[in-house]
Amino acid sequence: MKIIPISLKTANDFVSNLHRHHKKTQGHKWSIGLEDSGNLVGVAIAGRPVSRASDDGFTIEVTRLCTDGTANACSMLYGACARISKAMGYTKIQTYILEEELGTSLKATGWIMEHITNGSGSFHKSRKDTSERREDSLGKKQRWVKYL
Repeated sequence: MKIIPISLKTANDFVSNLHRHHKKTQGHKWSIGLEDSGNLVGVAIAGRPVSRASDDGFTIEVTRLCTDGTANACSMLYGACARISKAMGYTKIQTYILEEELGTSLKATGWIMEHITNGSGSFHKSRKDTSERREDSLGKKQRWVKYL
């Protein structure tokens, strides 16, 4: 398996087809894919932190990570995201997972669970499409970080 650069469109198409509970993202800083024998088996999308409080210019967030279930794909993508972010000058990388998820791939690549959100979500009155709110209302989430 190998890490490859991919477009946001390619990453979003993969997420739209396979992610359990998230839709595509609006934007990104960069996206990567994981290829196995010429087939795309996973993607990661990294961008500015969703929380304004975390957006200090030196923190990047993995906003989507999705695989087809290939063994070790999540760990390979999280590890690659951290290496790429460090090379770009970021000092911290973070991501959120659902409260009931174990974080096994994050632990395996040296991330630490830093915080559990209260699950209230961040609803903005300016959002006209209420379908956008579903992602924010999935309940409590774990914030995992790695200092680079």
